[in-house]
Amino acid sequence: MAEPVSSIRNLGPAMDAACAKAGITSAEQLRDMGADEAYRHLLLSGIRPHFIGYYVLVMGLQGRPWNDCKGEEKKVLRVRFDAIKTEIAERSDGVPSGIERFLNEIGVVAKK
Repeated sequence: MAEPVSSIRNLGPAMDAACAKAGITSAEQLRDMGADEAYRHLLLSGIRPHFIGYYVLVMGLQGRPWNDCKGEEKKVLRVRFDAIKTEIAERSDGVPSGIERFLNEIGVVAKK
C-alpha cells in the first residue's frame, strides 16, 4: 500500500484531500513530481494560491520544518510561487476555478 501524502513532514489530512482532488494519490508520486509541478496540479484542481502552503510543501519535501524557510531562501521561493501562479492564471484564459466556476455556471456571478 502506498504511503499517504500526509506521511511527508508538515503535510496533514487537508493536504491529503487537496492532493487527491489534484490526482496526486501518494507520497511517492508527490516526491516524484516535486513541489513546483505538484503545486501546479493543485492550482489547476481549483485550490486558491497561498504562499505559505507552497513553501510548507517545499520544506516538507526537503524533510525540513515548515518554519525553516527564511530570508533569501523565502524570497526565492516567493518568486517561484508567483511564477507558478501567473502561469496557471494565463493557462486558464480567465476561466474561474473552484467555487467561482460553479457560481458562474449557475448564473450567480455576473458575466464579464
